[in-house]
Amino acid sequence: MELEITAVREDHTCRLTLVGEVDVYTSPKLKEHLVDAIDDGCITVLVDMDGVGFIDSSGLGVLVSGLRRVKERSGTIRLICTKENILKIFRITGLDKVFPIFSSVEEASDF
Repeated sequence: MELEITAVREDHTCRLTLVGEVDVYTSPKLKEHLVDAIDDGCITVLVDMDGVGFIDSSGLGVLVSGLRRVKERSGTIRLICTKENILKIFRITGLDKVFPIFSSVEEASDF
C-alpha cells in the first residue's frame, strides 16, 4: 500500500497528514517530508496519523530521528492519533512517553 502525505504550513508549525501504511517501503517518503519541514524552519511538527492503518519499526525510527532533528532546534513533534492499533504500538514500544499524542489537530495545536 502507498503512503500519501499532505503538508500544510502556518508560520513555524507544519502539519503532515498521513494516509496509508508507514513501513520499510514508505518510511523514506515520510523522512523526506519531515526533514524538509524541519529544515524549512518548522519547530512544531504535527503528524496526523489518523489515516494510518499500519506502522512498523522503520516508520517509528523515522519519527524518532525526526524528533531528534527538531529538538536540536528546540522544537517538537506532536502526534495526532485515535486508532487503537497504532496507539498500542506506541504504548508497547514506550514511545507514548516520548511523543505527545493527541486525539485531534485542534488539541495538538492548542497544547
